[in-house]
Amino acid sequence: MRLKLVAALVLLALALAACNKKQKAQTIGEGSTSAGAGSAAASASPLPTVAPITAPTSPARVAVDQTAQVIVYGYHRFVNQVRRPDTEITPQMFEQQMQELKNRGITVIGMQDFLAWKRGEKNIPPRCAIISFDDGWKSQYDVAWSIMKKFGYTFTMFIYTEGVRGGHFGGGEAITWEQLAEMRDAGVDIQAHSETHQDLRKPYDKVAKKKLSPPEYEQWLRNEVGRCKETLEQRLGIKVNCFAVPYGFYNQHIKDVAKGVGYEAVFTVYGQPITFRSTMDSLGRYLIEGNKPKVFVDAISMIATSSAGGAPVAEVGSSNIASKPADGETIHNPLPLISANLSAFGAIDPGSVTMRVSGLGVVPASFDPKTNTVSYQVTKKLRDKCSVIVEAKSGGKKVEAHWTFAVEEAGAAASPAATPKK
Repeated sequence: MRLKLVAALVLLALALAACNKKQKAQTIGEGSTSAGAGSAAASASPLPTVAPITAPTSPARVAVDQTAQVIVYGYHRFVNQVRRPDTEITPQMFEQQMQELKNRGITVIGMQDFLAWKRGEKNIPPRCAIISFDDGWKSQYDVAWSIMKKFGYTFTMFIYTEGVRGGHFGGGEAITWEQLAEMRDAGVDIQAHSETHQDLRKPYDKVAKKKLSPPEYEQWLRNEVGRCKETLEQRLGIKVNCFAVPYGFYNQHIKDVAKGVGYEAVFTVYGQPITFRSTMDSLGRYLIEGNKPKVFVDAISMIATSSAGGAPVAEVGSSNIASKPADGETIHNPLPLISANLSAFGAIDPGSVTMRVSGLGVVPASFDPKTNTVSYQVTKKLRDKCSVIVEAKSGGKKVEAHWTFAVEEAGAAASPAATPKK
């Protein structure tokens, strides 16, 4: 009898142990993060719901007013008594000019908004102005900045790095790096204006006071154009994408170097209204002089006087239209079939589709609404670079795309007359 009782107790204990083990295993599977149960937890427990990670996309094209116009003003020093009118202006005159922009309905926009408009990513008002200060004088910090704050205007500083306090040319009237950082933190746009502010076309280093050999000039030029960009970016932790040429003196080589080091826009001093089609490597600015106030007014009169622009135009990138020939392609057939798929345009009015070809103008292209394809068989030989613009109306707005390809007739490369340039 006693043996039976002992056996029953042993069996009961084994059963309880097995039950506890099973319950523990279930507990680990549901929520424990112990090392021995990591894989079980991963497979048994439901994963939390998270938002899917999407790959970054390029900024979307928007309907921008391609008839808008922009004028860019350039200022230097702000003094009560003008002694050098080519670079100085009184604070009173400057404030009057800022008020005049407001009275005339000219919207002051920031440099980066302007660039976004030129890229087709952001719209701007029909008539705009950009205010820029050159060199880095401390009166821009002490005097002009407070006036700009009064009007709520943004502006751009074009800085030459050796002109900042402590540099080779940074005397007592120069701005400091600390002041530039303060302005940066307040949202002021800071861009490049070379290292030493001299005529970049001339092979002479005024710091070293020596004439430069061709190889030395190339290195010096890249320092003036590129190293000043690096200095500003490193000292201030900013992105520099604009370059103002000292004195407005430039040539094609300088523009090529600027493009090569990563500038998106190059500014000169030859004032002109800037449009959506203006080239980005020689954008004109109106430099304001103390004894020539008429320059300021003339610049305003150069842009449209109406307060409304033309119909907005949305631009579709060439990569979205499967163009043939493709954008940037070199072909050997001077009589190609030009085509593009306009599905990215949206719902198109078939009767509104037009194609323009450089050198030919509007061509009799055909449009197939079933495939959304516009095409034109060229009948007159194309030469060199050829640009194509396709336009249509979609949803009550104008949409367009453009691309460029090169034409090189077969056998031209092998011709004895076609020798490579040195």
